[in-house]
Amino acid sequence: MEKQVEFVPDSRNAWNPTRLEVALLIIRIQLACLSLFGEPIVKRIFLTLATITLLLLGLAIVLGLNVGDARSLDPQVQRQISTHMLTGLAALTFATLVHAISFTYFMGTGRWIEETSKAYSLPESYFERNQKLKYGMLPGVTISMILLITTGALGAVADPATPMSLDGTMGLTGAQIHLTVAALTVLVNLVTNFTQYIAIAGNSRVVDDVLADVHRIREERGLPV
Repeated sequence: MEKQVEFVPDSRNAWNPTRLEVALLIIRIQLACLSLFGEPIVKRIFLTLATITLLLLGLAIVLGLNVGDARSLDPQVQRQISTHMLTGLAALTFATLVHAISFTYFMGTGRWIEETSKAYSLPESYFERNQKLKYGMLPGVTISMILLITTGALGAVADPATPMSLDGTMGLTGAQIHLTVAALTVLVNLVTNFTQYIAIAGNSRVVDDVLADVHRIREERGLPV
């Protein structure tokens, strides 16, 4: 009777990746994605989003100026108020989202630069440059988001249907205060978006420098690029 031999796999030949090998594999995937899409597209996407933000904010101001007497019960005036409020809410939400996207981008690339620098023993200056750019735009983003929220709150207070009123504050009506802060918000967002674009462009150069070093090291070691 033929004896059956049970096959037992040799664990020594099994692939048991180390933490470094897994990290290198992830980095290779990330390198492929960066090579496929490229950093310039990030700048174009942000510029498009920032432009849409400013257009929405400007449109909300124009609609607000065309409302006329907000105390009027005319259905047309009430529709104008509703359109202004909905447009303003959409603009504030979209502007906040754009700021969040830019900061998330820096968080993601910062983590990638940190892991890649450790895996390939690259200088710490790459990660430091990324962090400097990220935290350099943080004050502007924070101020912009505070102004966005404040503008929305003042808009609600300026509504005649609201029990609270700021009429008489500094000799201005609630609507005038809302308009002043709204105009300031648009201006600050414009400046902040510009600084964000400059920071993203600078971070793109950091990513390009890291990619160049990684490609050089992999070529020197005879690894696929």
